[in-house]
Amino acid sequence: MKLYHFPLSGHAHRAALFLSLLGVKAEIIDVDLANGAHKKPDFLKLNSFGQVPVLDDDGLVVSDSNAILVYLATKLGRKDWLPDDLATIASIQKWLSVAAGEIAYGPAAARLITVFGADFRADEVIARAHGILGLINAELQRHRFITGDKPTIADVALYSYIVSAPEGNVDLARHPDVRHWLARIEALPGFVAFPRTAVGLAA
Repeated sequence: MKLYHFPLSGHAHRAALFLSLLGVKAEIIDVDLANGAHKKPDFLKLNSFGQVPVLDDDGLVVSDSNAILVYLATKLGRKDWLPDDLATIASIQKWLSVAAGEIAYGPAAARLITVFGADFRADEVIARAHGILGLINAELQRHRFITGDKPTIADVALYSYIVSAPEGNVDLARHPDVRHWLARIEALPGFVAFPRTAVGLAA
């Protein structure tokens, strides 16, 4: 199993984190995004969108970080991470959509400004980040993890861009239950940290 990866990508970190939490050994192949390796023909054969992460499982190629989480949990029969009761499935799917939507356009976008120089309006994306983090904080007042008292792939999908939100000048101090949740994820066996960048509030 190979994971095409970029160390500063929260999407790639989701996949690497879940592999580690599962105890699955994979060959990590760092893609040189700075020099356009993700737009070269060989990589585009793996993912025509030219994005990381990509998982190559003995020739079966899965792109998109959330798809990789679903694939790994299903292939390995890990119903602890992806339960099969309908209520939990629906809840997990909702939060996977949040990770791909509100998180991507909130805290992840704020971080893109400071880490990669993205051309977004900082005030807009920071406000958007606090909006979704407030909703997540309220959810976490009800249970230890995002869908209940045990972690699921939804927690993995949300983690990376929330923990790195301060890099984009998004202050987590006003979201105490989110900070407690981050600590609970970091205490899980097999946890691997998302590399920090000394920018924004993390400078």
